Amino acid sequence: MQNILVCDDDKEIVEAIDIYLTQEGYHILKAYDGQQALDMLKENDVHLLVIDVMMPKLDGIRATLKIRENNSLPIIILSAKSEDADKILGLNIGADDYVTKPFNPLELIARVKSQLRRYTQLGNIQESGSQVFQTGGLKVNDELKEVTVDGEQVKLTPIEYKILLLLVKNQGKVFSIDQIYENIWNEEAIAADNTVAVHIRHIREKIEINPKEPRYLKVVWGIGYKVEKLS
Repeated sequence: MQNILVCDDDKEIVEAIDIYLTQEGYHILKAYDGQQALDMLKENDVHLLVIDVMMPKLDGIRATLKIRENNSLPIIILSAKSEDADKILGLNIGADDYVTKPFNPLELIARVKSQLRRYTQLGNIQESGSQVFQTGGLKVNDELKEVTVDGEQVKLTPIEYKILLLLVKNQGKVFSIDQIYENIWNEEAIAADNTVAVHIRHIREKIEINPKEPRYLKVVWGIGYKVEKLS
């Protein structure tokens, strides 16, 4: 059984999410502030975190930043409609997805399943058809699920890895934002610009010497993104 940690200072929301996800067969752990979430992650084998932005003691943004120092588990941010800037910030520092309050239970369940599916696939190093893709000093080993730049290992979140793998497998091909979103999230792209752009920016910060003048991950203005084919 997969363990999901739900963190929100509103106990009614935590209980509601507990009911929805328990019905889907998940085991739910509960925390009510960011520090509790960090402590529970140290003590439990957690497969996914659902965390609110605004909380006492330690908010969801700062908690996510701390978690990403040594943990790549999927993180879904909960935020109110008025907190768009926090959603973008959360994605920028390593969250994989977000759900807006008040949320549709079916949407939350779908996003949880989608993130867990990607996380499981990322950890499955025996996946058939795995290959190594390289351009210049950038190498993606899809057998080991490992990314290196000039021989130095780069740590990506599951979503970042999937986006980079898509682009590096199709070097030179330009993908629109909608195409990237639909390939990675497996759902129709609706207002996907910010979500994709934040993940692209985060990937650049990890693989490029100078993210403002990228060598590998290029934007084709008005069209989309591509990974440059280099010798």
